[in-house]
Amino acid sequence: MKSWQIATILLLCLTLAGAVACSPFGGGGGEEEVTSQTVEVVRGDLIISVSGSGSIGVANEAKLAFDGGGKVNKIYVDEGDEVSKGRVLAKLVPLDTEALELALLKAEIALHRAEYNLDKAKHPYTEDEIENAEDAIDDAEDYLEFVEYMLAYARWHGSAQEVQQWQTELYRAEASLDEAEDRLEAMLSAPDEDEIEILEMEVAAAEQALDEAESKLEIENITAPFDGVVTSVDVEEGDIIPESGMSQVTIVRLIDPTSMELGVDLDEIDIPDVKLNQRTIIEVDALPDVQLEGKVISISPLPTVEAGVVLYNVKIGFDVPEGSGLKVGMSATADIITNERGGVLLVPDRAIKQDRQGNPIVWVMVDEQIEARSVVIGISDGFQTEIKSGLQEGEIVAIEIQAEPEPSGGGGFLFH
Repeated sequence: MKSWQIATILLLCLTLAGAVACSPFGGGGGEEEVTSQTVEVVRGDLIISVSGSGSIGVANEAKLAFDGGGKVNKIYVDEGDEVSKGRVLAKLVPLDTEALELALLKAEIALHRAEYNLDKAKHPYTEDEIENAEDAIDDAEDYLEFVEYMLAYARWHGSAQEVQQWQTELYRAEASLDEAEDRLEAMLSAPDEDEIEILEMEVAAAEQALDEAESKLEIENITAPFDGVVTSVDVEEGDIIPESGMSQVTIVRLIDPTSMELGVDLDEIDIPDVKLNQRTIIEVDALPDVQLEGKVISISPLPTVEAGVVLYNVKIGFDVPEGSGLKVGMSATADIITNERGGVLLVPDRAIKQDRQGNPIVWVMVDEQIEARSVVIGISDGFQTEIKSGLQEGEIVAIEIQAEPEPSGGGGFLFH
């Protein structure tokens, strides 16, 4: 039982004024008598909680490994070292540098070749070649114009043989012009799209191969992803780390000791009332003077079954006070606050009765007499019940307690 619960009960006990009497519902001599205690209606705080126990763990933990393979060249930390975010913890170097440099050179050549082939497919002719083709058309046009002039002159002044010669030359000039124009058109036409697509894929593959070759030559460092403490170093300098295609080897384990969490198992009866972000009070077995406050950060959707009991794991996050001495693995108990009321009217649970219709009533002292009064009740922690209406602070209510039968008795409550 928690200290605040004990204090509340002691407060109620101090307000008790006991008296022994016969129940107004009791009969004559020989019947079972009822003792009655009275208690004052008080105003206070009511907290409903469910409890669970577990051990302290860390909320932020990292198992750090190299992405590639090689030889561990340097370890910069030891177990227990405090490190800051970004600090280099270990270095990995390639195993066979000469072979990797040769592979890199081959990858660079392959990429240059693939890029050249793609460029030639997209632009098969140079600007000079296209310019020469355009000049050839200009020359063919000029020559055709000259031949047409000479043919016209022969027709006016030359012989039939000269006309025939220039007519033949005209056919040749026209054919030369057509050939020059066709060549330029072919040079300027769109490239083959299918061929371009294939060559682009070859370039992409060559780029990937080059990236892989470069990455194998790089020196790889492991850096701290957050401020923390090194809990273990699992390799030594000179160890060989396999390629990333195989299972990764943990190099350094790192935790953040300033952010811890408590995992507790709750019964299936308690778990429906537990919600994310609910306030939680934590007490550590080894540190009785340390009381922590946290909140629910996760609720397992799947249960575990132990000895036929269905349990759900709940994680509670909290900040670690500086100098508290809290360590990972310490046992702790958590009270998860599922409901709470402040400054409400309170009476003991035993004071709440029911009338014949099942409605809640309370026996109230009025002018040294007992009368039943209907009340509206709220939450209860199993010891006290919230009274929403029907009572006033300071009023006195009666609690019935069964007692041993006595030889004789009278009617009505008699208070001492």
